[in-house]
Amino acid sequence: MALKQFKAESKRLLDLMINSIYTNKEIFLREIISNASDAIDKMHFTSLTDGKASKDFEIRIEADKDARTLIVKDNGIGMSADELENNLGTIAKSGTLDFKQENATGESSAESLIGQFGVGFYSCFMVADEVTVISKKYGEDVAHKWTSKGEDGYEITEAEREDCGTTVCLKLKEDGDIKYSDYLDQYTLMRLVKHYSDYIRYPITMQVEQSKPSADGKTTETESVIETLNSMTPIWKRRKSEVKQEDYESFYMEKFMDFNKPAKIISANIEGAVNYSCLLFVPSEAPFDFYTKAFKRGLQLYSSGVLIMENCERLLPDYLGFVRGVVDSSDLSLNISREMLQEDKQLTEIAKNLEKKILSELAKWLTADREAYEKFFTKFGMTLKFGAYEGYGVKIPKLKDLFVYYSTSGKFVTIKEYITSMKEGQTEIYYASGSDVNALRSLPQVTAVCAKGFDVLLMTDNVDEFVVKLMGEYDGKKFKSAQSENLDIESEEEKQANKAKADGARDLLNEMKTALGTNVTEVRLSNMLGEYPSGLSAKGELSIEMAKVLSAMPGNEKIRAQYVLEINPTHPMFELAEKLLAEDKAKFGRLAVLLYTEAMLTVGINPENPAEFVKLINEFIG
Repeated sequence: MALKQFKAESKRLLDLMINSIYTNKEIFLREIISNASDAIDKMHFTSLTDGKASKDFEIRIEADKDARTLIVKDNGIGMSADELENNLGTIAKSGTLDFKQENATGESSAESLIGQFGVGFYSCFMVADEVTVISKKYGEDVAHKWTSKGEDGYEITEAEREDCGTTVCLKLKEDGDIKYSDYLDQYTLMRLVKHYSDYIRYPITMQVEQSKPSADGKTTETESVIETLNSMTPIWKRRKSEVKQEDYESFYMEKFMDFNKPAKIISANIEGAVNYSCLLFVPSEAPFDFYTKAFKRGLQLYSSGVLIMENCERLLPDYLGFVRGVVDSSDLSLNISREMLQEDKQLTEIAKNLEKKILSELAKWLTADREAYEKFFTKFGMTLKFGAYEGYGVKIPKLKDLFVYYSTSGKFVTIKEYITSMKEGQTEIYYASGSDVNALRSLPQVTAVCAKGFDVLLMTDNVDEFVVKLMGEYDGKKFKSAQSENLDIESEEEKQANKAKADGARDLLNEMKTALGTNVTEVRLSNMLGEYPSGLSAKGELSIEMAKVLSAMPGNEKIRAQYVLEINPTHPMFELAEKLLAEDKAKFGRLAVLLYTEAMLTVGINPENPAEFVKLINEFIG
């Protein structure tokens, strides 16, 4: 029979199929198996409509290393000569799409067919020099063979096949830069089936070599057995009553290569505008590369049990990137390579529902198992806060009740819990931000606030204060930094006494400001420093901690807060300053630098000249 040419600009289009659409050569096996599964689906559907019993369906893989051939057989509905012509002779002509359109009755078996574009088959030519398809249509007596070496065309002849179904035979390319013979290796084939086609609903079988102990138990011998390579029914499709907790844990640890059990499991089967199943996990520990660009976020996306994307980032917002798991839907609009998705409302709807579901489960977790939730939050809470910060705080209403902060009360509290336990007459939510809970707890300002009977939220993530600024208030209570310029927690008597002292020390404060120059915006007295001789606060909207975070970013090195140096009038160092101002103005200036540097250290800012700081300490100790 004469060689026929492909239709639809065959050479150019086929070259596109092979070299451009598919980015990963190994998916060719996924495509062949998916087509075989579709053919069996059609056979099963047809057997239901014509009243004939279904047979035992199977997809068989056979590899011949000597002949360099890889064969995939199915006992599905098969194709006639005309269908071979139309489906394989015309690129982008899909028999599956035609079948769905002809049987658009809402039947699940017809609706689950995913091969809609008719190009997946041509991925075979990425690894094969020659492809042969032998197929016998259900209800027909004659089988036909379709053979092609690629762009040159194809030919169709009669062939022999006992039962209906299709056999695809690939003659693999010779090894070169790419070792195509790897696709004949038993373990490579088992891996590809497990990775891409593990949840195809029909058994995918292959003859494999297995080792077993010999009769004397001293050596091992090899035997060939037919083994089913795929699981068929995914764990997320099983009834919850049939799945144990340890089954979910084992699935997670194996699937996502984690040595630790998941901290939280979320599963759902949703029926509505878009039907999908999901099985999600919150890890117990953050992956080592979680906070790097190398970490791949996203969920595994399946369509009718076929892996479509390894990491579908569009299914989750970035702030939920710690969630691992799978989503399976037959309602997705796939593009022709089945590697990406069209911009479609189905995926958007799934993503919106997943976000809502996860946040709901986190809220329940916070209430039901507080200890476990707090452990989770110490590891992944910062990402939730970034979610609140992004988009100018648009997600704050969804997230604010999920935040827990360690406080000077000695435990984690939510903002709502903080407000519930507020001291009578307290109108503001006090917080302090820095890098370490212990350092924050010992800040002179925090100590002073606690001495007045107020609790302080201790915030240790870089993003904390930015989120607080966006939040502004909670239930009418404004946030106020314990490190702000004016805490306003003194009684009227204390304010008057402090003002009198400040008026009397006006010259000293001015001279200290002169000695420190542009390092500080103001020097003032404060009765809120406890046992500390000095402290540092910030004037204006840019706090000390926010300035530290911003200045750590490239190009922002010169950003700094407007520092206010606070001097404790009850500390012996204040008396020394008064004495030196009168007797030794040069040494007074050095004392001002010492007090300023000590105040910087209390808020976690290292001195620019440590050696000079040591000299100052020694001078005044001596």
